Amino acid sequence: MPPADWRRLRDVPLFAALPEPGLRRLWDTSVPRAYSPGEILRAQGSPADHLLVLLDGTVSASATTAGGRVLRFGTWDGPCALDKVALLDGAGHTATFTALTPCAVRAVPRARFTTLLDDSAAVRAHVFRLLAAQARAQQERLTDTVTLPCEARLAAWLLDGLSRHGSDGHVPLPGGQRELADLLGVTRVTVNRALSRLRRDGLIGPTENGGGSGGGSGRRRIRVLAPELLALRTAPRPAADGHGRTV
Repeated sequence: MPPADWRRLRDVPLFAALPEPGLRRLWDTSVPRAYSPGEILRAQGSPADHLLVLLDGTVSASATTAGGRVLRFGTWDGPCALDKVALLDGAGHTATFTALTPCAVRAVPRARFTTLLDDSAAVRAHVFRLLAAQARAQQERLTDTVTLPCEARLAAWLLDGLSRHGSDGHVPLPGGQRELADLLGVTRVTVNRALSRLRRDGLIGPTENGGGSGGGSGRRRIRVLAPELLALRTAPRPAADGHGRTV
């Protein structure tokens, strides 16, 4: 990992507009933390007394419903600030954050973060944009879960991952097929069938062990072979009648 000093905070979108003195104060009041793959950074519902600033590594976010169902919200790569919403309402962390790769974190006290919101219009604007984007994403995800088949959701997820991580044509998995199924809101059997269809049609390659550099290093990943054709699978296929004709 790169050497840790206050300049690392410049790469965190939340702090991009802060001047050097503000970044230095933020760094000096934060506490360094390191996490190994599989370690929990924060558990769902635990007190949000610090803002977690992920400098390096990749984490996943999940929550468990009252009925015991696990919901996967996705993965985040450093540098970024995690679960800012939890510090605003004081109701505890909204999800369980788990390290997928070695992670370097700075923990900023909640009081320092709320003071920053009061003092910096740029930071406030960033948080407001984030809240709006999260609300929109949750609405779109709910719509997709209700209306789109698994293959369309999987294709859209792969293309989104390709845009964020796929400089070499690979998309890192959020763990294994179980985690991917939870993320898409389907069963493991259903997501396995969808993956098999995309492989059979030559749109993706087999699952590989991770390698190289970046947020997906060391994680299992899928190679996207034909993104243009994969994009066509993001829409539901027309239904067919008993004679194989579309209706």
